[in-house]
Parts: sequence; structure tokens; C-alpha cells
Amino acid sequence: MARVTLSFDNGPDLEGTPRVLDALAARGLRTTFFAVGRRLERPGARALLERARREGHWIGNHSYSHGTPLGRDPSFEAAAREIDGAQALLGELVHEDLPFRPFGGGGRLDRNLLSRAALARLVAGRHTLVLWSCVPGDWVDAGWIDRALTEIGGRREALVVLHDTVADTAARLPEFLDVLETAGHEIAQAWPEDCVPIRRGAVRRPLDAWIAD
Repeated sequence: MARVTLSFDNGPDLEGTPRVLDALAARGLRTTFFAVGRRLERPGARALLERARREGHWIGNHSYSHGTPLGRDPSFEAAAREIDGAQALLGELVHEDLPFRPFGGGGRLDRNLLSRAALARLVAGRHTLVLWSCVPGDWVDAGWIDRALTEIGGRREALVVLHDTVADTAARLPEFLDVLETAGHEIAQAWPEDCVPIRRGAVRRPLDAWIAD
């Protein structure tokens, strides 16, 4: 059985995020919400992250715009805008480790993930880089629960990426949690170590596979 860490990207969402929070609260579970900075400019959005933090969830930075993967724009300006811009909006809501999750363009872990400028910003800002090991594509179709179980199967640990902006995810999260419990998986909050190549600005293993040349 696996130790499963859930995470939710792309929010906050005025409809989806409250439903996700309700489902987690009903089971006493905690996770990480990786927020997109520009979404905090919408009325009511910040209050959702404030609620999440009060309820014990961790808040992370998922870039300002969630537009172009950082590896496709090598400029310092892009790195500063996407990392620092979102960080400024999130402010004190962010977990003390300053977690940052880059935009993978569909969950891909490749050289489009980061630029050299982005890496420099993460190190200088003492951020923690949080990647993933399971992306079931909950935004694609209703088969995401089966895909998640297949990806989790055989692993000792898994960090699952879901999206609180997807209506089906919010609606079916209780079902997914029940399935995980029935299968005997442990649901944890801490990120698996193999998904954290940078912690508080310290590079812990080679990053060449994820940095554009």
C-alpha cells in the first residue's frame, strides 16, 4: 500500500475550492493548495486560501499566470514575474518552506519545466521546489480516478496532482477518498522526498533533466 499525498493546483476557485475543502474537512485530511497568483485578484479568492490555511492546509506558489512553462522563456523578467509576482500576492499565506510548483504544461516533467533564471530565483528566494509523481488528468475526462489508482499502484509513495478548478474533481473527491481508504492507502500531507529536489533554496540533487539549455 502507498503513502499518498494529495495536492490541488490552479485555484483558488470560488465554486470548486470550497467543495474540496469540505470533503477534506469531513475526513480530517490536509493537503497543499498550489495557487495561481492572478486568481487572487478576483473578489473572494483570498478568503478561500485563508480558510484553507486555518484548516491546516499548506499553501504554495503555482506561478503568477500559469501561462507558458518557465523553460520556454529563459528571461529573468519571466522568472521574476511568475515566481516573485505570485509570491507577493500570496504573502503570509504561503507555507514557511515557500513551496513553488512550476507549470508543467499537462503534467510533463521535462526541460520545459524551468529556465536557468527560474532556478536562480528559486535558490535566491530560498524556495522549495515541489514536483509530482502522479498526474491522472482530472481535467481530461471522468476516468481520472481509475488512472490515479493505476499510477499509485506499485508505488511506496505518490504525490498526486489534482485541480480544485475542475468541477468533476470537486464533485467526486469524496468518492476518490473513499476508494483510497478502501484500498488501504495512507493519505498524508508531507511531500515525498523524491518530489522535492530543492528545499529552502538548497539544491539536493541534479536538475538538468528539468532545465532548458
